[in-house]
Amino acid sequence: MNLWNGTEHWETAQEELAAEGLTDGLPVVPPTLARVERMLKLHSFEANELVAELPPSFGEATWRDIAINAVMAGCRPEYLPVLGAIVEALTADEFNLMGIATTTGSVAPLVIVNGPIVAKIGMNAAGNALGPGNCANATIGRAVSLLLRNVGGARPGEFDMATIGQPAKYTFCFAENEADSPWPGLHVDRGFVPDASVVTVVGASGIVEVVDSCSNRPQELIQTFAESMLIAGSIGSKGLLGGGEPLIILPPELAQVFVQGGWGKAEVQRGIFERAVMPVERLSPAVREHLMALSASEGSSDALAELRVAERPSDVLIAVAGGVGVKAAYVPTWGGGTRAVSRQIRQS
Repeated sequence: MNLWNGTEHWETAQEELAAEGLTDGLPVVPPTLARVERMLKLHSFEANELVAELPPSFGEATWRDIAINAVMAGCRPEYLPVLGAIVEALTADEFNLMGIATTTGSVAPLVIVNGPIVAKIGMNAAGNALGPGNCANATIGRAVSLLLRNVGGARPGEFDMATIGQPAKYTFCFAENEADSPWPGLHVDRGFVPDASVVTVVGASGIVEVVDSCSNRPQELIQTFAESMLIAGSIGSKGLLGGGEPLIILPPELAQVFVQGGWGKAEVQRGIFERAVMPVERLSPAVREHLMALSASEGSSDALAELRVAERPSDVLIAVAGGVGVKAAYVPTWGGGTRAVSRQIRQS
């Protein structure tokens, strides 16, 4: 991707960049040589170093390319190492960016950030963590979207064939609230040391708010979560509800309810796995027949009786984020086949 050599006149620059198909429909910062060099200068990365090749067109994402799109998204220079780790995670085979970028589904990459980098760059992990108002959250997520479009080639109507899409295709990035969480961070669950700075990418099909201000025991609260996850329209290719690796986002207050009741993350994962079960009788006859045929084609002789949200309890992802209140969220993952991927942020 080339630097912007056009006019610096704001309105004209917006028109010309949009005409070249480089924007997401919102105004962008023109990626001039001075702005891109200022971003790269803060770090020791070699501008021409290849970080990864981004599907679906397998465009080469060098540090310069990442910086160009970061500038366009409004990122500050200190965000660049986070974006590099995200690009590495997105291109892991198990994430299946080719499928995510080209499906008619609404899936979009969700980025979760853990570790000391969160405070260093001023990310929001507390109130409205998934909403607007924070530069790092908003612009890092937006830069991911622009990279997929401008380097990976995932432009709507060309490779990106989403039937409806979702707002997360603009930006979906937040930090885990490790300061107020009673548990180790998501990155620790995934094998990193607590003081490592890590990004985790998730193929998110949407978000469902989970509200339960009445239950004050883990057994009651987990039932609300489990029932909130039984969405017939989310059945994936493996016969699971969602993609089989659901993400639960808990505010600190609800995490404390579980802890006070003697539940750790493993108990929450097991509780969801055991209770989030949908009998096939609740599905339409056509869907039931399809699932039965799918089961038979895979060599199963057992009649399909129920659907689950995961193959095993440990596949349920849990992150603590948000501020005051008991509003939580369920994020179903893409049923086409994807797994969350984590990468440590490189020191610059």
